[in-house]
Amino acid sequence: MFKENLNLEFFRLKTPPLIGVDISASSVKMVELSIADKAKNIYRVERYAIEPLQAGAMQDGGIDNLEAVSESIERGWRRMGTKIKNVALALPAAEVITKKIIVPAGQREEDLAFQVENEASQYIPFAMDEVNMDFQELESSSENSEEVEVLIAASRKDKVEDRVAAALSAGLKAVIMDVEPYASQAAFELIEKHLPESSTDKVFALIDIGATTMSLNVFHNGQSVYMRDQPFGGDQLTKEIQNQFDLSLEEAEAAKRSSGELPENYNKDVLQPFCETLSIEVMRAVQFFFTSTRYTEINTIFLAGGCAVIPGLNEIIASRTQISTLTVNPFSSMELSSRIISKQLNIDAPSLLIACGLAMRGFDPA
Repeated sequence: MFKENLNLEFFRLKTPPLIGVDISASSVKMVELSIADKAKNIYRVERYAIEPLQAGAMQDGGIDNLEAVSESIERGWRRMGTKIKNVALALPAAEVITKKIIVPAGQREEDLAFQVENEASQYIPFAMDEVNMDFQELESSSENSEEVEVLIAASRKDKVEDRVAAALSAGLKAVIMDVEPYASQAAFELIEKHLPESSTDKVFALIDIGATTMSLNVFHNGQSVYMRDQPFGGDQLTKEIQNQFDLSLEEAEAAKRSSGELPENYNKDVLQPFCETLSIEVMRAVQFFFTSTRYTEINTIFLAGGCAVIPGLNEIIASRTQISTLTVNPFSSMELSSRIISKQLNIDAPSLLIACGLAMRGFDPA
């Protein structure tokens, strides 16, 4: 388990009010939620912020420039105008070792922790004193009441401590360390509940297109059955804008976010080719899923991340894959505080999926 001085756990749910903080390759996303209707389990979006990160501050999912990341977190927190200083953070899947094991049911917590640690040592390629580890019993679909399935999550301490230090330098306190795919899954479950048709026995693919990585997470009956990352993202579009129009990297990134300022040939010569390439990457990811699992169908693709709001991208991917494609909005069933501009939130929502899932960790779903 995590050392007490860090006061972190991967799976702990009952916490003080907190802010979900997603540190990605290009920006820091922050979301604060509250409960609008406890009986109906309806959330309210109180505040959120998206704060750009200095280029190179993050490398391969890890923090390379602690000061730059901390400053971005602090700017976002101040812009939100909140008093809450507790935060939930997440590690990318590549930085976390996860393993499901079967153990005898009904054990005392101390005995279970001892057995889990012994089991985990078989799968973790580091000394146990070099990792932070946590575990959670999973809901069993088996009829065998004498056994229980346990999910173990472990990460190198330096990876955890870098994120904790970035929050601390910004004047905030990390109380939860989650895993990015689990955080996005928590937010995606909100979307599933409000689909027009039952999601029972349906296969959904959630594709998060970040700055440098495209992450695929496939769900069946609410359970993740497949994950895959591919090295492709919005940075490719930024670089194409930079090369095509002779701009600096910072100018290209700013122009991408306000494409109306780019020359008329931007859509034809840059954006459309990028969308076609992206759709091919999505098709590759889908094919890998089919060839690696027993599944032969995906009912719907859901797009998240900054690229998800590119006009017409849904249609291009749907045409390429022959699968219905939608853009996610985890806030569609939530109430909005008077501080939130609804139109802007709709644009930003696909980028806030992980931050939203992290913010939800402040509430006990039971």
